[in-house]
Amino acid sequence: MIHIAIIGGTGVYDPNILENVHQDEVLTPYGLVSYKVGSFEGKNIAFIPRHGSKHSIAPHLINYQANIWAMKKIGVKLILATAAVGSLRLDMKLGDFVLVDQFIDFTRNRKNTFYEGGKRGVVHVDLTNPYCSMIREKLLLVAQNMGIAVHNDGTYICTEGPRFETPAEIHMFSKLGGDLVGMTNVPEVILAREAEMCYATIAMVTNYAAGISSKPLTYGEVLEVMNANTENLKRLFMNVITSIDSETDCSCQHALTEYGGFKL
Repeated sequence: MIHIAIIGGTGVYDPNILENVHQDEVLTPYGLVSYKVGSFEGKNIAFIPRHGSKHSIAPHLINYQANIWAMKKIGVKLILATAAVGSLRLDMKLGDFVLVDQFIDFTRNRKNTFYEGGKRGVVHVDLTNPYCSMIREKLLLVAQNMGIAVHNDGTYICTEGPRFETPAEIHMFSKLGGDLVGMTNVPEVILAREAEMCYATIAMVTNYAAGISSKPLTYGEVLEVMNANTENLKRLFMNVITSIDSETDCSCQHALTEYGGFKL
C-alpha cells in the first residue's frame, strides 16, 4: 500500500529522492491523474508535481479534486505538501521555512469541495485546525534536530493567480493577519480534509510580496531562491518520512464521521 504522498509545488519536481521510481496513473471522476511512485526506507511514496513536471499548469487550472481523489483511491493517509510563497513580514526572510497553520481564501473560480449536492450530498467540514497537527509537530521536531530554521506558524493568503498581487492587495492582506501569500494551497487543504487525510504544508519564502519588496517581482527570483533551498527541503521530508508512522490514527482521518465518512 501507499500511505504517504508528496505534492511538490514550484521548483520541487524531482521524484528521484525516491528509489525504484516508476510512473503510474489512476482514473478519477474528475479526470486522469499521473503520478510517480517510489520507495524510501521501506515505505512506498507517491509523488505529484502540482504544476506538472515542466511547470505547465497554472495555479487556477490545477485539477485539485482529481489529485486528492487519486491519492485517496490508492490508499494515501498522509500528504506532505510544499509551497513557494511571498512573505508579508520582514522577519520571514527569503529561504525561510514556515509551517502553515491557517489560511484565508481569496480564490474565486475553483471547485473547493467534493460535496456539491446530488448523490454525494452536502457536508460542512470543520477546519478549526486545517493543517494536521500531528504532521506539523513532526516537521517542527525534525527540522529542529536538523538545525533547519523554521517558523512554527503562519497564515497563508491564497490568491487566484497566476499574476502576482498588487501592493494594495498585500497591504489589505497584512491588515487581515496574513503572513504569507501564494496561489495553490486552497482548495488542496480543504479537499484533503474532506477526504479524511492528514495534510500539512511546509512553505518556503521565495520573495517578499509586492510593496514589501523594493523591486518588481519576477518568477526567476522565485526559482533562484527555491533552487538554493530545495536540498534542505528534500532532506527534511526524507527525515520526516523516516520517523513518521503512517499507520498512526489521527482526528483528520475521521473528519466526516458524522456524515458516515468519506466515500470514493
